[in-house]
Amino acid sequence: MGKDAEDTIAGRISRVLAERIIRGELAPDTRLRQDHIAEEFSTSHVPVREAFRRLEAQGLAISLPRRGVRVASFDLKEVREVAEMRAALEVLALRHAAQHITPAILEEAEEATREGDAAADVHAWEAANRRFHRLILAPCGMKRLLASIDDLHAASARFLFSAWQSGWEKRTDQDHRAIISALRQGRTEEAAAILQKHVQWIGRSPVRTPMGTTRDAFAIVG
Repeated sequence: MGKDAEDTIAGRISRVLAERIIRGELAPDTRLRQDHIAEEFSTSHVPVREAFRRLEAQGLAISLPRRGVRVASFDLKEVREVAEMRAALEVLALRHAAQHITPAILEEAEEATREGDAAADVHAWEAANRRFHRLILAPCGMKRLLASIDDLHAASARFLFSAWQSGWEKRTDQDHRAIISALRQGRTEEAAAILQKHVQWIGRSPVRTPMGTTRDAFAIVG
């Protein structure tokens, strides 16, 4: 197998595993077994090891002596770190985007907000919420900044899916509406201040562990 083919397979494996980790299908501390994954993707261990390296670079996996490669765990400190990073970067993007946001974009953002309010489960809510944020930030046109924000939203999604495995309740997002209203009236700094506070709201939910006990899980709900 050539190097390019191995890279292509490694990329596909890492994307599939990343999606499973983010969606909570692979729980924190789950061991990622080379043999099983190589068999699933009908490949050798070489691209699997490269896929593991990519997951480690994304902070989704960790290699531990005598314990192998495992899905990375996270704690409240990491959730707060991502929330603070999102606040800083999204406010920066919004300030650059504001002058390029059209009424049509704000109408789409309002539609995304309604979709989030009507979401029956956490996955539907996260998709609508991410769409809202992307709509109001993308007009900044800063590709590296937007790529970093996308990575942070992926981390946020992982926290969210882990915390709200069940019991999601519909909610009305007044912050989104307030941001849209401020942007419509050209009040960029007001919109930025609401956004900064909005993305740092951390919720708590009880989660049942494989051992049958209950622990608190934390997630960014903004």
